[in-house]
Amino acid sequence: MRKVYYIYNPRTQTYDRIYPTVRQRALSIARRLFIGMGLGAGAFILLLIIFGSPSEKELRMENSQLTAQYHVLSKRLDEALGVMQDIQQRDDNLYRVIFQADPISEVIRKAGYGGTNRYEELMEMANAELVVSTTKKMDLLRRQLYVQSRSFDDVVAMCKNHDEMLKCIPAIQPVANKKLRQTASGYGVRIDPIYGSAKFHGGMDFSAHPGTDVYATGDGVVVKMGWDGAYGNTIIIDHGFGYKTVYAHLKDFRTKLRKRVVRGEVIGGVGSTGRSTGPHLHYEVHVKGQRVNPVNYYFMDLSAEDYDKMIQIAANHGKVFD
Repeated sequence: MRKVYYIYNPRTQTYDRIYPTVRQRALSIARRLFIGMGLGAGAFILLLIIFGSPSEKELRMENSQLTAQYHVLSKRLDEALGVMQDIQQRDDNLYRVIFQADPISEVIRKAGYGGTNRYEELMEMANAELVVSTTKKMDLLRRQLYVQSRSFDDVVAMCKNHDEMLKCIPAIQPVANKKLRQTASGYGVRIDPIYGSAKFHGGMDFSAHPGTDVYATGDGVVVKMGWDGAYGNTIIIDHGFGYKTVYAHLKDFRTKLRKRVVRGEVIGGVGSTGRSTGPHLHYEVHVKGQRVNPVNYYFMDLSAEDYDKMIQIAANHGKVFD
């Protein structure tokens, strides 16, 4: 219903009806229209501020889902890294111990990625700390998987060479000593027979008559044969796989330099050359450049009872010839 407007006429003391012009009507309509549009726009903006647009709401939901997924991924990566650590410990303390191989260096296993900042572009993302942390875990796991894969390749190669390695390990006594009567002195600190002072003895001495056969204790190659100062006539055999054996104070040589010998092959005779106080063989086992106790390497030559007896004899402070 249209509104009707009146104006008071004091002359006639009555109300006269007003008929607005077209212009006035247009301005009135425009004014109302603008007021309505302003109120509508204000209400719309207020609703956007309070509730957000549908697209923003959808984006917030997606961002929340992505954050939750990153948390789940981060947790699963932690679990995977824990499993990887168990595999690494088993590799170092079981598989490599069986084949007497060195464990993989912790520096190599935990090595990261060098060079420029790989995560700089991620720092501008929402939840940057979570994203960067998860990405670092993923890179670490990928690196450790690569190193572990290479390690298992090495273990497989060692499995294939296991029979050859068993032939090369110095696993018998270097002189015929089944009754253990010729063991003179074992590995460790002993009293020097010449100077009378305590001195580290890096091998085992076997007393025997001059010329008694000396045997190679494992398959290998003669890499040294000749005079070696206080050791006198000496033979060194490289068995491969990190093993070397030394035979000192020999009377003579019964092999050739660079010859490949097999376990039990005669390579020389017992003597008393060099700094020695009596005929005997001084025998050493080197593993990866370090002298070790030879008594631990007679497992193919002695029964369990004889092996225990040999350990007891080697541990005493018996007579030393050099």
